Amino acid sequence: MPAADVLTVPSRVITSGSRPGSRPHGSDATGPRRGVRTVPSSGAPAPVARPTGVLMAHDEVRRSTGGALTSGLKSRQITMISIGGVIGAGLFVGSSAAIAEAGPAVLVSFVLAAALVVLVMKMLGEMAVANPDTGSFSSYADRALGRWAGFSIGWLYWWFYVLVVPIEAIVAGEIIGSALPVPAWGPAFAVIVLLAGSNLMAVRNYGEFEYWFALLKVVAIVGFLVLGVLAIFGLLPGSGTSGVSHLWAEGGFLPNGGISILAGLLTAMFAFQGSEIVTIAAAESEAPKRNIRKAISAVVWRLALFYIGSVFVVVALVPWNAPDLVAHGSYQAALERMNVPGAAVVMDVVVLTAVCSCLNSAIYTASRMVFSLAKRGDAPRLLGTTGGNGTPRAAVLASTVIGAVAVVLNYVVPEFFGYLLASSGAIALIMYLVIASTQLATRRAVRARGAESALESPMWAFPHLTVVTIVSITGILLTMAILPGHRLELWLSLSLAAVLVVVGVVLQRRDGRAVSEPGRPLQVRSGDERTNTP
Repeated sequence: MPAADVLTVPSRVITSGSRPGSRPHGSDATGPRRGVRTVPSSGAPAPVARPTGVLMAHDEVRRSTGGALTSGLKSRQITMISIGGVIGAGLFVGSSAAIAEAGPAVLVSFVLAAALVVLVMKMLGEMAVANPDTGSFSSYADRALGRWAGFSIGWLYWWFYVLVVPIEAIVAGEIIGSALPVPAWGPAFAVIVLLAGSNLMAVRNYGEFEYWFALLKVVAIVGFLVLGVLAIFGLLPGSGTSGVSHLWAEGGFLPNGGISILAGLLTAMFAFQGSEIVTIAAAESEAPKRNIRKAISAVVWRLALFYIGSVFVVVALVPWNAPDLVAHGSYQAALERMNVPGAAVVMDVVVLTAVCSCLNSAIYTASRMVFSLAKRGDAPRLLGTTGGNGTPRAAVLASTVIGAVAVVLNYVVPEFFGYLLASSGAIALIMYLVIASTQLATRRAVRARGAESALESPMWAFPHLTVVTIVSITGILLTMAILPGHRLELWLSLSLAAVLVVVGVVLQRRDGRAVSEPGRPLQVRSGDERTNTP
């Protein structure tokens, strides 16, 4: 069952082992401060300046809060995390909403969205390969644009994933509750407790859970694509559908007009949320630079195969205006037309796996982001501490508890819960915009020093593609203001962002920190790889 059906909010997709003695790295190590400059002040000691340099080791924090993460994730786990990060229930179920909006032209929407996400991930990869960091784009924005930027996008991102917890838990509760049967709230909380427990253990446990979750999702997608291709060519025995005539038979390829492509584009952009998680997780791996490069290089084929390939099969075999498309979800509607036995049960298992995977990753991602904020002095100090196994237990528990409270609100005050969800509606786009703006500022400073040749994973055609991406994302945000179904999400998200920006500016001015020098070269620490970076 799609999350939107359960929660009665506009459809969109939300994505979707420390070793004793392991070396701390990324945003988690502490050490002497380097590369800072003081700002003279009349009659008072000079305040401590912000660290200079975007491409620097994040062992330089505003205040040492104690505790360090460890490198317990293995390369195979990072690979599956990067794949699973973009495969949520939205692919299996929620993509039907985009198809219903745009018809077969939804393929154009997904291609455009995939192109933008690939560009954004390439920009993030340029910065993440140079400096693997648990805070990822929040840390990079902090140094390139100012504390206010890192503070605001960090807390927005944390809020986004805290709200993913109840969304996925509620869907899991509905599926399990209808199968047993028991009240849906029981299994919803049970799933949260189980996956929070896995996150409280060593990070390798999260990685192992996510490895198998992602593997099951990949197997389901590959199986669906094989059946779909066979059905399209009329080679699937017993199939009640074949060919690709549905691409134009019901009102043409663009039945709802050009604006529908933009509407489908919004859903597609939200569907791809989660690609960036690998840059957060890689900071806790044994070879973060290599893992990030590998994940960024594979993002093109992942999006093309999993999303565009799947959506093509669905729109080829199922009429875009079929009533059961939205009611049952895109995958189930296609499987039923192929006369696959037990399609509903199969999809319940697949969707349950997908939502558990997303919930598992949501707890992990939210806890690491707030941990990074705490290490920079932008969150309570307790959230920047770790247990004996190198897990940020306080951050995990805080994020989980708030997510669990949101589940209670869904059952007690569903209208209010709907507004909470709407407040995260544009955060993915804001995040993409911040990543692009941060990369633009960082790369310009690197170019000014003549150090571009030292970049290991440079963005293509800089600055042209970066500027095109910024303009495109801004245009998509304006589209949300035009489309009635997305206005509430836009205004609530922007209002929340504005409040956080104001708080961030106040904190930055209060501490009197100097403006960053994003191009300053500093030594980078990245697991087992140490390099000088621009």
